[in-house]
Amino acid sequence: MKTTLITATELAALPPAKVLIVDCRFDLADAGKGERDYRAGHIAGAVYASLDHDLSDLSRQSLGLGRHPLPLEADFAAVLGRWGWHPDLQVVAYDAAGGALAAARLWWLLRLVGARAVAVLDGGLGAWTAAGLPLETALPERAPTQVAIHYDAAQLILDHAAVTARPGQLLLDARAAPRYRGDTEPLDRVGGHVPGARNRPFADNLAADGRFKSAGELRREFLTVVEGHAPSQVVHSCGSGVTACHNLLAMEHAGLAGSRLYAPSWSGWVSDPSRPVATGPG
Repeated sequence: MKTTLITATELAALPPAKVLIVDCRFDLADAGKGERDYRAGHIAGAVYASLDHDLSDLSRQSLGLGRHPLPLEADFAAVLGRWGWHPDLQVVAYDAAGGALAAARLWWLLRLVGARAVAVLDGGLGAWTAAGLPLETALPERAPTQVAIHYDAAQLILDHAAVTARPGQLLLDARAAPRYRGDTEPLDRVGGHVPGARNRPFADNLAADGRFKSAGELRREFLTVVEGHAPSQVVHSCGSGVTACHNLLAMEHAGLAGSRLYAPSWSGWVSDPSRPVATGPG
């Protein structure tokens, strides 16, 4: 059972009947590009997950839940059922961004419903093709299943006030430093960060080859950033609750389990202009 990362060669060796592979490629600038790329070539047997339609519910944006609100439990259950998921399957998610858009989001959503046998392909599709492994264009036919799930509220924060109200809690922002500082903001109403948040850009989790750094290196880096906070005191944030999952996955891979997600993230925080905004290095 793989619970954080899996290599391309390990994935290639898995019996097809024992694994559900999910292609999560997505482009924020072109929402349809991921599916077009999937249809042009994907790992054999992979189904496609749209960040906008399968891993989010954009109809709930007006509720202050950020740009990528979580899907309702019943809707996510329907997605899993369409893919033929059941708890005995090993799930492997991949994208073309080292897990950041949006393979880590699917990994976390499945963790949220209690699934453990879920992993992200280390290095994404690039690692698969670099290993000389094939792609196909045939669309899989999977027998649907009946799925009933419930989100584990202990892993999740939706209440904006709870982000800063808990003593000893540390908010870790996964966005690139210029967005965290407020130097630029290409997506949301205003730039900056939640007062008190620290910055850990998700890109720092990856080595030059696009694969995750070693567990030991990640552990040292995160322990430096969190400065004595236990993993259970760490809450992850980003722009809309997607790349924050990359930091959560990296901590888990480093043996630092138990952190949580502030799902609305920055886009949810600034949906109310009365909330305070911090700028600069923090």
